[in-house]
Amino acid sequence: FRSTYASYKFYIEACDDGANEVLTIDRVSTEMTLIGRKDIPPSAVTRPICGIMGTLRLVAGMYLVVITKKKKVGDLLGHAVWKAVEFDVISYKKTVLHLTDNQMQDNKAFLAMINNVLNTDGFYFATDYDLTHTLQRLANTSPEFQEMSLLERADQRFVWNGHLLREFIAQPEVSEKVFVVIIAMRTCCINGKYFDWNLISRRSCFRAGVRYYVRGIDSEGHAANFVETEQIVQYNGAKASFVQTRGSIPFFWSQRPNLRYKPKPQISKSGNHLDGFQRHFDSQIITYGRQVILNLVNQKGSEKPLELAFAKMVESLGNGMIKYVAFDFHKECSRMRWHRLQILVEMVADLQNEFGYFLVDADGAVQVQQEGTFRSNCMDCLDRTNVIQSLLARRSLQSQLGKMGVLHVVQRIEDQADFEKIYKNTWADNANACAKQYAGTGALKTDFTRTGKRTRWGLLMDGWNSMIRYYKNNFSDGFRQDSIDLFLGNYAVDELDISTALHDPKDWKFLTLPIIMVVAFSMCIICLLMAGDTWTETLAYVLFWGMASVVTAGVILFNGRDFVDAPKLVQKEKMD
Repeated sequence: FRSTYASYKFYIEACDDGANEVLTIDRVSTEMTLIGRKDIPPSAVTRPICGIMGTLRLVAGMYLVVITKKKKVGDLLGHAVWKAVEFDVISYKKTVLHLTDNQMQDNKAFLAMINNVLNTDGFYFATDYDLTHTLQRLANTSPEFQEMSLLERADQRFVWNGHLLREFIAQPEVSEKVFVVIIAMRTCCINGKYFDWNLISRRSCFRAGVRYYVRGIDSEGHAANFVETEQIVQYNGAKASFVQTRGSIPFFWSQRPNLRYKPKPQISKSGNHLDGFQRHFDSQIITYGRQVILNLVNQKGSEKPLELAFAKMVESLGNGMIKYVAFDFHKECSRMRWHRLQILVEMVADLQNEFGYFLVDADGAVQVQQEGTFRSNCMDCLDRTNVIQSLLARRSLQSQLGKMGVLHVVQRIEDQADFEKIYKNTWADNANACAKQYAGTGALKTDFTRTGKRTRWGLLMDGWNSMIRYYKNNFSDGFRQDSIDLFLGNYAVDELDISTALHDPKDWKFLTLPIIMVVAFSMCIICLLMAGDTWTETLAYVLFWGMASVVTAGVILFNGRDFVDAPKLVQKEKMD
C-alpha cells in the first residue's frame, strides 16, 4: 500500500497492478470513501506502508495505526506469511494545542500503551490465507464461507486488531488482520525426504491480559491465556494437522499480586461457576469435538483447592464428551525424574489414538478427521503445559510421518538427531513466546524441552526468570494490562471526559513506608559499620533500627496490594 497525507485527508491506495480505487479518510469528519486515483492532490506527501491495523480514539481524537515494515517468515501451504515488525500511530489532527496540560499527559500515556502492545513480539498476517482457522476447519467450510472476505470469515478469537478494524468493515480489502500468534516454519529432512513442518500457536484476544490480573474465565466462558496450537506437516502434496488447546482453569478465580512470591489463589464465592464452566466446554466441544482435560497443577498446597474444584465441576457437569485427567507434574517429576512424564503420555495414549489427527491426501481428499483435543492447563498454562503438549505433538507426528511414508515402520522420531534438535528447539521457542506475552519473561523448564533432560544450568535460568517475573508481575503488569485493554477496546477513551482513570492518587502509605524502611535499614547497616563506644550500645542501635526495618517491611507486606502496579483503566469484566 501507499499512504498519502494531505491537509484534511488520508489517501490509501494499493500498489497492485489494476487497482484503481483509493480509500479516502477525512481527517475532520473521519468519514471513509472510495475515489479514483486521479482525485489525489499532487501536492500531498506520500509514503509506503505495508497495511492498515485500524483506527482508535484517544484524548486528542482519532488515530490511524499502520504497519510500516514487515518481514516474510515463510510460506504456509504456498501462501506467504508476514510478521509485522514496525508500526506508526498517526493523528488525524495536526496539532494537540487544543488540549490542556493534563489531557496532553493522558494522551501521551495512552499512546505509550498502544505502542507497548504494538511492540509485543508476535503480530503476523497473510494477505491471501486465513491464519485464524485450522486446516480441518477450513476443509469443512461451505462455498458461501469461501466467498467471504478474510476479515469477515476470520475466527474473531484470534484477530487482535478486530476493535481497531470496526470502521473498515465496508472496505475489508484495504486492511490487514493481525494475530498474536507464534509461527515456526521449517523445511526438514528425514531419510532423504524433505517435508514442511509448521507450528502455529494462536492466542485468543477474548479475556486477554497478563499473568496475575487475568485468571479463570469470564461470564461468556472465555478462558484467560487461551491458546490454540496447531502442528502442520506437508509432504508430496499431502497435509496433516494436529491441534491442542490450553487455557486457564475454567471457573471464576483470581490470584492478585500482593508482593508475595506466590499469591494465594482465591476461588470466587459469588460467581455462577457451573454456568461459565458449561459455556466454556460447550464452545470447546462445538469447535474441537471430545475433550480430554490434562490438569497439571499441584495436588497439595495452595493449588490443591483449584484441582479439587476442577474435578468436582467436571463431575457435576456429567458430560460424556469430557474426560478429566489430573497429573501432579511437580510431584511426579521431582528430584529430576523427568522420565516420569511418560506415565501421563501412556495414560492418554489410547485416547490420542481415538482422537487421531486431520489428514488430506495429495488429491485433496480428506482421509482422517481429528475428533477431539487435549485441553492442557497448569496455573499459568505456560511451562508445565508446553512440556506436555510437545510430547503429545511428537507422538502424533510419529504417526503422521509414518503414514505419509517419511518414516519407516521401525523408526522413531527421537532417533532422528537433526530433526529432533529442530523439533525441541522450536517447541522451546514456542514456550518462550507464549510466556513473554503472558508472564513477561521466557518460559521455565525449556532446558527439558530443548535437550530432553533437566540441567542445573536450566534450574539457574529458571531462578533468574522467576525473579524477573516477580518484579514485572508486581511493579509493571498494571500498565501492561491497561495497554491490552485499551488496544482491544475493553476501555474506551472519552474525549470530553476531563479527568481520566489515569489520575489515581496514591495512598500516603505508598511513599511513606518504603522511605521509612530504607532509612531504618540504612541506619542498621551504618550502626554495624560504625560501632559505638561499647558493644551493648552498638547492639541496642542495631536492634532498634533492625526492628524498625523489619516491622515496616511487615506492614508493607501486609498491605501488599497497595504497593503493586495495578491496572487503572475501568475494564468491562476483568476486575472481579
